[in-house]
Amino acid sequence: MPHERNTPLLSAALEAAERGWYVHPLRPGGKAPALHGEDHCTSTGACTTGHRKWEQRATLDSDRIRGAWALKPFNIGLAPGPSGLVVIDLDMPKPEDDADTPSGVDSFKALCERAGQAVPTTYRVRTPSRGMHLYFTAPSTVQIPSSKGKLAKRIDTRAWGGNVVAPGSTVNGQAYEVTDPAPVAELPAWLLDALTPAPAPAQQVRIQVPRFGNRAADAALERETATVRATTEGGRNEQLLRSARAVGRFVAWGDLPRHEVEQAFQAAGESTGLPAAECRTTVRSALNWSIRTCRPRGTAA
Repeated sequence: MPHERNTPLLSAALEAAERGWYVHPLRPGGKAPALHGEDHCTSTGACTTGHRKWEQRATLDSDRIRGAWALKPFNIGLAPGPSGLVVIDLDMPKPEDDADTPSGVDSFKALCERAGQAVPTTYRVRTPSRGMHLYFTAPSTVQIPSSKGKLAKRIDTRAWGGNVVAPGSTVNGQAYEVTDPAPVAELPAWLLDALTPAPAPAQQVRIQVPRFGNRAADAALERETATVRATTEGGRNEQLLRSARAVGRFVAWGDLPRHEVEQAFQAAGESTGLPAAECRTTVRSALNWSIRTCRPRGTAA
């Protein structure tokens, strides 16, 4: 039965989208994405051409948001990467931590002091565990990945590949509450320097020729992985998807072992700076699509 439409959760989701923050549903009362994972993908709807992760399906479309929240009282997830955000997650010590482990809030204050910087004034959200989320705008010139403990223990970063529980959501009956509605500040330069991944050293990816490949299959694999390696930021994931799909038919026909193809494209994708997890998901999705839609050899173009 559809959930009542005019709810605080729906209002909070729409407000986030109006800010330009990409929204996706989380399980009611929880933090996990409510959208299906790759293992349960039916390759229909938004996933017709291959599985799309929650980060790819997060939206600003108010009609889609209303339709989703009409079904259940979902918590609200934000996709920081597409939203142009970096959220610094200051967590509280866990039960397994030492008694003298500082909170993320205290560690961040100490981090600012060591950098000779004031604690930034920006949009803040208090979490149910009494931690804090600090929102910053991300520079368009750098794709900052999510990280865990990179700045200090109990300080995580939610950016590309990360999920943020938005204000208005509740977990265990406790709400995520805005404690400072200040405008979202730009990520300070000293934090940007600390979070920007070091450039990967230039390297040639060695592709092992599959034992049972034929010349056409081997040539296609070498050509498409070279194309991926030559792709610059802004089109890397899309090219990885296209190239892996182009080679997928040779996997379907038995000319190339799937694990060899996955390894070759994984290495090619990572050489461009794409995160390993993103490469793995994209390659698997592309090959699954190719194998599912591949025509018999004699009828293929």
